[in-house]
Amino acid sequence: MRRVAARLTGTAIAVLVGGGLGAVALSPAVAGAVVSKPVAAVVVTKAAAAGCTTGKYQKSVEILLNKLGGFGKMSVDGKQSATDCANIKKFQKRYGIQPAQGLAGPTTYDVVMRLAGTKVADCKAAKTGVTFCVNLTRQTAWVMKNGKRITPFTVVRTGMKGYRTPAGTFKINKRTIKEWSDPYEVWLPYWQRFKGGMGFHQTTTYIHDKWRGSHGCVNLLPVDAKAYYSVGKIGMTVKTFGRRPGT
Repeated sequence: MRRVAARLTGTAIAVLVGGGLGAVALSPAVAGAVVSKPVAAVVVTKAAAAGCTTGKYQKSVEILLNKLGGFGKMSVDGKQSATDCANIKKFQKRYGIQPAQGLAGPTTYDVVMRLAGTKVADCKAAKTGVTFCVNLTRQTAWVMKNGKRITPFTVVRTGMKGYRTPAGTFKINKRTIKEWSDPYEVWLPYWQRFKGGMGFHQTTTYIHDKWRGSHGCVNLLPVDAKAYYSVGKIGMTVKTFGRRPGT
């Protein structure tokens, strides 16, 4: 009778986990020594398959990701699928959204909305040379060369209230792989200064915390900071336009 009870208990728990309650590892001490390895394998597989849920902004994210492009075709039906989940995860990982679990939540929606709504023409970049474009209103950026965009649209974080990043046309005047900030006592990776103490650099905090802001700099995700540094040279143009909401 004790062996039968152990088998039933292990089966019941496996069904619950497979139904989406989460991946629970059952040790022999908990599930009984008769729980076999195949049962544990089934639990893990089912839990993983049920890991992607439908978020509040599922349909909106499907529409906007299709508009943005580059992350796979989405079925616009407001329902999560394995393909949708993989595409959303890919997007989340690219733009540093945590956790990258494929859920179409508020941060994912906010980021894809800003990116999909960004327009190259708004920068009014010169038709020759390189221009770093920063849309302060949408908190997005990209790089133009000879009238064509050469980097993907990406997210940035600019100056908070009291430290607003100004709109204007500037020139890169200093570049260092890592710059020390005396006022704020922090290293600024991939530093490219363009006005006073303001410049591009890799973010030192989670870039999607909307309540945060810089002291005037343009904060970039690590992948973008490296890319911008690889393109940048002294004398290249930086155009900032619009105004960050709330500043």
